[in-house]
Amino acid sequence: MYLKQLTLTNYKNISSKTFDLNPKINCFIGNNGVGKSNILDAIFHLSFGKSYFNPISTQNIQFGCDFFVLEGRYEKDKREEKIICSVKKGQKKTIKRNGKTYERLSDHLGLIPTVIISPADQDLISEGSSIRRKFIDAVIGQTDAEFLKHLIEYNKILSQRNALLKFFVLNHTFDSDTLNIYNLQLAERSVTIFEKRKAFMVQFIPIFKACYHSISVQEENINLIFESQLFKSSHLKLLEESLAKDRITQYTSCGIHKDDIHFLKDEHPIKKFGSQGEQKTFLIALKLAQFDFLKSKTGFSPILLLDDAFDKLDQLRVSQIVSLVDQNDFGQIFITDTHKDRTLQALSKTTSGYEIFDL
Repeated sequence: MYLKQLTLTNYKNISSKTFDLNPKINCFIGNNGVGKSNILDAIFHLSFGKSYFNPISTQNIQFGCDFFVLEGRYEKDKREEKIICSVKKGQKKTIKRNGKTYERLSDHLGLIPTVIISPADQDLISEGSSIRRKFIDAVIGQTDAEFLKHLIEYNKILSQRNALLKFFVLNHTFDSDTLNIYNLQLAERSVTIFEKRKAFMVQFIPIFKACYHSISVQEENINLIFESQLFKSSHLKLLEESLAKDRITQYTSCGIHKDDIHFLKDEHPIKKFGSQGEQKTFLIALKLAQFDFLKSKTGFSPILLLDDAFDKLDQLRVSQIVSLVDQNDFGQIFITDTHKDRTLQALSKTTSGYEIFDL
């Protein structure tokens, strides 16, 4: 599977542009601000129905315009797939596959497995647990429709339970029967989500470690630890025990929406004890592991987006990454960089075809 042609209209700072693409490696070179990342974000948008950098759709419309349109023409299983994503101010976003509009965005997820490596990934280390949950959920959700369905339902019920807790406080009332209905609905779905997250981590951690050691300059002791309150107790029991707290805070304080992954180096948080280069290597390994996992589940290579991924890395690690990508037949790759010489040096030993786009 690969993207043959990409067309952007009124997307961020790009008024109108069409790219005829190489099936293997495509490099977009230019100074900061010319739109390199926006091109990769458009590809991500076509895969997931939303921007990687700004999920508020209307804010991706070029300033002074009323709409944007993204069109991708893909080759998949020896047939063409045409995906169009369009947003117009005041109207609902639409995504079409071969001329037919999706009724639900979730039906599109997984059609075009895609992995992006970006400086924005630093949030996985520096920000809160919700970012890390979204990462594992996005990986699982691309290959497991049932998981995605349960997760969407869980989040909806969670919002309803939180709204009910606020209602109780505002109206000086309490209805245990109604609350118990939400508790049962949450618990039913949380079991499936927890078990699938747990099973995913068992598969994912060895893949991640192998990817890390493939691009690391030296031997380093790294690990991922999955944390969940459901390891200790059932969700129903947790909800019962936290009822007094929840009524005060007007928020559901326990459940799989509190799950987290700890990123460790030498058994310590890499956030505090890892250098910039080590953190960058950690994140790239995380995304390459995501790639390998998706490939093993789908049977073909996801599209790989490397957005300024070489920043803060020495030339040795840059070359190791490109070599690793080349050796493993990664399929189609998109790279952005501000330094053409660095990219050309990294590509000098590749056996794959490539195209350079100077922006």
